[in-house]
Amino acid sequence: MAVVRTPDRFEAELAQFLYERSEEAREVRVGEKETSDQAAIVERYADLFTPEQHDALRGEEEEARGEARERLYRLREACAGGVIVRQLAEASDRLENAILAERVEFRGESLPIRSAQAQLAVLDDYHGRDELGELAADASARFNCDRYGLMQRAEALDADLSGNPDPVGRSAARKGIDLHALADALEDASRRQVESWEPLREHWLERILGSERDAEPASYHVSYLRRMSPLADLYAKERCVPICLATLSSLGFDLAANDRIRLDLDDRPQKSPRACVIASDPPTVVHLITRAQGGLHDYQAFLHEAGHALHYAGLDADLPYTFRRLSRDHALTEIYSFLLESITREPGWHALHFGLSEEEDAERAEAARFLEVLLFRRYAAKLRYELELWADFENASDHAQTYADNLRAAVGFRYRADGYLADLDGDFYSADYLRAWIRTAQMRAHLRETIGEDWWRRPQTGELLRALFAEGTRPTSEEIADRIGYEPLDTAPLLDELVAV
Repeated sequence: MAVVRTPDRFEAELAQFLYERSEEAREVRVGEKETSDQAAIVERYADLFTPEQHDALRGEEEEARGEARERLYRLREACAGGVIVRQLAEASDRLENAILAERVEFRGESLPIRSAQAQLAVLDDYHGRDELGELAADASARFNCDRYGLMQRAEALDADLSGNPDPVGRSAARKGIDLHALADALEDASRRQVESWEPLREHWLERILGSERDAEPASYHVSYLRRMSPLADLYAKERCVPICLATLSSLGFDLAANDRIRLDLDDRPQKSPRACVIASDPPTVVHLITRAQGGLHDYQAFLHEAGHALHYAGLDADLPYTFRRLSRDHALTEIYSFLLESITREPGWHALHFGLSEEEDAERAEAARFLEVLLFRRYAAKLRYELELWADFENASDHAQTYADNLRAAVGFRYRADGYLADLDGDFYSADYLRAWIRTAQMRAHLRETIGEDWWRRPQTGELLRALFAEGTRPTSEEIADRIGYEPLDTAPLLDELVAV
């Protein structure tokens, strides 16, 4: 007979389970381990995640009100996630380990897929990037059947536990938003950017990729573009940490002295090139992980992840674990990350830290704005694709070309249709990013109005953020909009920033 725990006991054991899983994921992600052993951790906690426990939490939730009901909802969702993970852990490990073991043979060198993907950002040879990108994409696409099989199993389990067979409706309910209304608002914003976007794109493709580039380059060049590689000497990777720490210090955050935040800045062959934060046990154990390669993107990635790290390390330790670790989605914490990353779009930041002239300073700020528009347009197109995919998930491969077409139309790069699963984040994470883009622009407008144009180097900004961080994961992104006087889907501040005047 299954053991059914009280909500408090379930929460306490859940905290230990998530800590162990997070630490295992971190070791694999940073290249300290060559294989993933998540299945062994899941097996140790097999009796924690059962349908009976899920039903018991649902019963408690239905009887509760207010904040207690919200806490129980999040615990029930975590239990459902655990049931799914329990069923899929071995298959997930097999896939993860197979991808880690896959190699790409490029010009006499054998590279892990992650190293090949990382090299695309630093390889100066345009045609070499095409060649390496094709090899890495071929290798990744070989796992599509396994990816889809796992997704099918997860989807069936989630539908059964929730009682809702509609994946779009389930995600919308969890986030408390209308995903279609969000997509419509973003599509309108993207359309209103087109006239400004196209010359901006042409200027920076000419500047970074050169005149011999294809009219529509392959997507393999995006990481090189994001690094602004021909301009990368200014943004030396050795200066990244000192400058980013100084940037945060002006806001009143001493990241280096914060013993709750553990920095991993080392370069390892199997380390993922994608920076991240793993909050294993907030606020006391928060990992900030980057893999610097030189270039502006290093600085943006560090500041972005610092936003997450400071949020999780700055929350009130007396909050219930649920409001320290669990959230309905990621839109809240992404506000803080996008806000700190956006400092690199401030003209004065480049002059202050890199000794540029006013003209050079403005050019580098425009480069950062270009990258922001590029990513925003990409994610807006991705959300529309994901809505189509999940509305017809049983025929997912029928929508692979939609993925490639949507992204190509939005940003002017050629995407391979068989990347449609590898480029898919779980539970509409794209929607969380996009809500954070809207909210960050609203927050920046609010800061300019209440603190000043130089909000990005004023301690008052840090004080405001510190108060928000203390609330942990409890508020929603939409609640933050209300506090600063905006409607959740008001894209006017975003357009003010991302459309050239």
